[in-house]
Amino acid sequence: MSVIWGIPYLLIKVAVEGLSAPVLVFARTAVGALVLIPLTLRRSAWAPVLAHWKPVAVFAFFEIIAAWLLLSDAERLISSSLTGLLIAASPIVAALLDRLTGGGQPLTVKRLAGLGVGLSGVAVLAGPELTGGSAWPVSEVLMVAVCYAIAPLVAARYLGDVPTMPLTAACLGLAAVIYAGPAAVTWPDDVPAPRVMIAVALLAVVCTALAFIVFFALIREVGAPRALVFTYVNPAVALAAGVIVLNEPLTPWHLAGLALILTGSVLATRRLEQKNALS
Repeated sequence: MSVIWGIPYLLIKVAVEGLSAPVLVFARTAVGALVLIPLTLRRSAWAPVLAHWKPVAVFAFFEIIAAWLLLSDAERLISSSLTGLLIAASPIVAALLDRLTGGGQPLTVKRLAGLGVGLSGVAVLAGPELTGGSAWPVSEVLMVAVCYAIAPLVAARYLGDVPTMPLTAACLGLAAVIYAGPAAVTWPDDVPAPRVMIAVALLAVVCTALAFIVFFALIREVGAPRALVFTYVNPAVALAAGVIVLNEPLTPWHLAGLALILTGSVLATRRLEQKNALS
């Protein structure tokens, strides 16, 4: 997951060179749905999806419909590496939301300290951008981080009995239908460059269809808040990809913000220590 969801920021940055945000989201979701739907043709596989259609729609909204449009639009103006670093705040937001909505893990002193440290890392990264004319795209990415924190909580609490592939196919199909109209209006006049087409294909097949299958398996294995622990590594992947492939700048602010966010995430999402059986 760290690699699969560490490279989308690079791929999105490449894709928005030749496509509008609605076209990119439509292409990504439509291709992803077309990959998965043939694998879920049994009617019985879709019964749980239909029975849980409300939480399915809520999950699709936060994880795909809102998040991917905001993300694609933001990367028109800010670097892929900064985007990946800001998204790393998702586990911190998830830990807070989990507790505020009745989750089992209390906000201990260490977890509260983690929230504070992690949020200070977000401030280190976002502060210079907010004062430098990039307030809206940075705000979009922070909204995506909140969306990515809400979606796995919905999945863990309400979609645990829904099979992974039909659930993912349904969410992608719903998003594709919603974005078909906006995509048609903003469809490019010319065929995009090969690198744009390759980026969209990788986003759809690897970073969407395959990624969601693995993601849901991870949520079922370790729970929603800790499922986002893979984001400890994927911001580093995003940072490295942006710097190496796209020659994006690497600043001390990036390194400091990354260190603070990762430290805060570790503290904020750690489980309470189990008492010794002999105590």
